[in-house]
Amino acid sequence: MIIYYNILEVLVVLVPILMTVAFVTIAERKVMAAMQRRCGPNAVGVWGILQPFADALKLLVKEIIIPRQSNSLLFVIGPCITLIFALLGWAIIPFGEGLAIFDYELGVFFALAVSSIGSYGILISGWAANSKYAFMGAIRSTAQLLSYELVFSSIVLILIIFSGSFSLTYIVECQQAVWNIFPLMPIALMFFIAILAETNRPPFDLPEAESELVAGFMTEHGASIFVFFFLGEYSSLILMSSFMSIFFLGGHHCPDLHKIILDPLIYLFYFLERHISPFFIQIYEQFAFYNSNIITTNNNHSLVLSEQLQNNYFTKFSSRDTVFEFINILIDKVYGSYILGFKIIIVVFFYIWVRASFPRFRYDQLMSLCWKELLPLVFAYILFTISLFYTFDMMPFGITF
Repeated sequence: MIIYYNILEVLVVLVPILMTVAFVTIAERKVMAAMQRRCGPNAVGVWGILQPFADALKLLVKEIIIPRQSNSLLFVIGPCITLIFALLGWAIIPFGEGLAIFDYELGVFFALAVSSIGSYGILISGWAANSKYAFMGAIRSTAQLLSYELVFSSIVLILIIFSGSFSLTYIVECQQAVWNIFPLMPIALMFFIAILAETNRPPFDLPEAESELVAGFMTEHGASIFVFFFLGEYSSLILMSSFMSIFFLGGHHCPDLHKIILDPLIYLFYFLERHISPFFIQIYEQFAFYNSNIITTNNNHSLVLSEQLQNNYFTKFSSRDTVFEFINILIDKVYGSYILGFKIIIVVFFYIWVRASFPRFRYDQLMSLCWKELLPLVFAYILFTISLFYTFDMMPFGITF
């Protein structure tokens, strides 16, 4: 039974993620069309909303072509590795209070490992295709990911110093009062640049530069094998957006919105309890009258039964504290996921905005930005943070020098 429950948990998380990937693609094309004053997809379905499914169907029914001189086994395994590790990172994401598949105490290390191993799929695919364009794209991608992984991990070290824990859940709980983006605004901007490069998104999409490398490491891939790369790329985009939301935007916390949602629901519950409940009680009486021999045609007896039903019903929720507690528990388990999802949507919108606004970097500019500008700034900020905390005796518990 526990195995079926665990499988259900995984499906509840992964199926919406894969559906989100489909709608992120249509959102990206529609938003870029609006920014560039042109029409996006608008022929398939209402407002073109079914265009992602048409694209997926087209790719799935195409013939799978594997180059004769390629390593066919690695040619297929590479995209699978990319997709698997893009989806594996969702295992430690805290969607709400107590809502995580695996609340790992070393979740930060798990996130770094997942984001790093995904580059192996790209390297294996580029090498196995036996094409100079794919191989050059794989080399570029590996160098880019390893370079910006240093920036990514160094920024995470700053967040560990701030919170004093390696758990993503604890990092989120430390932002109940103030989100990390306010005291760490420069670090948040550098983190956003790093995740742009980590996901090979414009203007850092040098591994798949059309003008130089045709399609980079996925030049020889097509049909359903290409779908794995496609899903892996957009799954990594949403995963990195969730890391941005957890590390800097407070994760599933938004206290003011909680109050705005909670009070109207309490008033709605009172209204339904006072006006709708007697109607259902009358329906229950009629059902009991025709299906039980206990109730007689005596009106007095029916009236007594009605009063008993009402008393039994209203005693459960007669106290405002009981109603408040019931709705509070229900919303605490649900609304945090919506808050986190809304923050992820905002970060994804900035992804699209950057793609529509900035031209592609040259490869030397990309590497220079990492090694000569971002990395020294991050190291300086690490030393500054440690010095400041140590000077004012603010080091988190467990971190000593």
